[in-house]
Amino acid sequence: MSQDPCSQLASEHEALMQFLYLAPAGLVQATIDGEIVMINPISAQLLMPLQRDGNLVNLFTALEGVAPELRHLCAAFSRPSGMVCDGLHIHLNAGAARNARQPQVLSLSLLKLDEARLMAVLTDVSEQVRRERQLRQNDAWLNALLTSITDYALVGLDREGRVTEWNATIGRVTGHGEAVVGNSYSTFYPDDATTPEQIQDRLREADQNGWSLDEGPRLRADGSEFWGSTMISPMPDRDDDPALPDEPAYCMVVRDISDKRDAIEHRRKSVFSDHLTGVANRRAFFEAAELELNRNRRTPRATALILIDADHFKHVNDRHGHPGGDAVLRQLGRMLAATFRQVDVVARIGGEEFAVLLPSSTLEGAVAVAERLRKQVESHPVLFDGEAIAYTISAGVAASAAQAVTLDSLMKQADQALYAAKANGRNRVERWIAE
Repeated sequence: MSQDPCSQLASEHEALMQFLYLAPAGLVQATIDGEIVMINPISAQLLMPLQRDGNLVNLFTALEGVAPELRHLCAAFSRPSGMVCDGLHIHLNAGAARNARQPQVLSLSLLKLDEARLMAVLTDVSEQVRRERQLRQNDAWLNALLTSITDYALVGLDREGRVTEWNATIGRVTGHGEAVVGNSYSTFYPDDATTPEQIQDRLREADQNGWSLDEGPRLRADGSEFWGSTMISPMPDRDDDPALPDEPAYCMVVRDISDKRDAIEHRRKSVFSDHLTGVANRRAFFEAAELELNRNRRTPRATALILIDADHFKHVNDRHGHPGGDAVLRQLGRMLAATFRQVDVVARIGGEEFAVLLPSSTLEGAVAVAERLRKQVESHPVLFDGEAIAYTISAGVAASAAQAVTLDSLMKQADQALYAAKANGRNRVERWIAE
C-alpha cells in the first residue's frame, strides 16, 4: 500500500534529519546573522569547547575568538547565494584540544543558501594540515634545486655554522670578500631576523631531515637587504672527526629571489595574514609557535609570549561604529609590526586580541618591549572621520626559562597575566608569577 504524499514527505524529512545528525562531518544551519537553527552532534562537540558559557546559539559568536574574520566575510558576500568560504582553516587554542598531542585545526566551509540562511560544514583536519606542511617543505626544496640554479652562492660551513672558505659565488650574491671566512652564517641575516639559537636549530634540522630551508630578508656586505632563499644540507662525505674542525660539515646555498618576492608575499598573505590588520593570522601563529616550541624541547632556551587586548573595545565600536573599530585595529597592527623584531611572530588571534611569540627572549625583555608598545599606543590616538579615537591596551606576559614548555601552558600563563592587567585597571602590562 503506497503512502499518501504528506506521509511520504514526512518520512523523507525524517530520513534527511537522521542523515544530517549521523553525517561524518559537522553540519550547522544558521540564519544570515549566525543564529543556529540546526546543529548535528559532531558540530556541537567541536564548537562547545569554544563557548565558555556553554550557550551555543550563534555560529559567529562561537567562532569569534578563533575566526574573527568570519562575520566580516559573510557581511561582505553580496551575492544572493554561493560559497562564502571553502575550507577555511581555524586553529583552536591549544587548551581546546587537551587530549590532542598538538593544537587542533578545523576546516570550515560556509555556504549562503539564500538571503536568510547559511549552511556550515566543519571537519577536523589536524593530520591533513601536518601532511600539507611537509609537502610544502618538499616543494620548496625541489624548487630551490630546480629554479634559478645559476643565481646562487655556495657556502661551506663547519659544524658550528661558520664559513670555511670564500669563493666567487659568495662575492657575486652577497658582496662579501674573504674576510667573511670564520664568521657565522648569521652574517647573511639582518640582526633581528634570527637568533643564535635558531642558527643552530637549522643545522640540527639539516642533520635530522637531510636539509633545512627558509626564505626571508638577507643582508649584503654593504648593509642592503635582499629577499633570499637559504638551504642547508649536511656534506655527504663529511668527516666527523673533532680533530678536523675546519673541514666543511654543511653546504649552504643562498639564492637571491627578490624578483619573486611579490608573488611569494602575495601567496603568504592570502594564507597566513589577517585580512584587516596585515599581521599574521591564527593559522600562522600556531604553526610558527609549534615549530619554535618543538625546537625548544630539543634544545631548551628562553621563550616568551605576550597576549595583548585593546581595552574597552566594545565602547569604541558602540561610539564610532565598526569602521572606527577597524581603524583602531589596523593602527594597532602597524604599531605591533613596528615594535617587535622580524624574528618575533606577531598575530591577531581574536577580535581585538593579539599574540606575540618572542624566541630567545626572557620575561624581563618581553615585559620591557610590551611596556614600550603600551606607551606608544597610549600617546597615539587614531584619527578617524575627523575625530581622534584615544584607546589603550592591556598585556599579559609569560616566559619559560631554559626548560621545555608547551604552548598550552605558556598561553594559560599569559592569559592569567592579561586578566590581572585588566583587573588592576587596564592600560598596563602584567607578568605571570607562579603562586
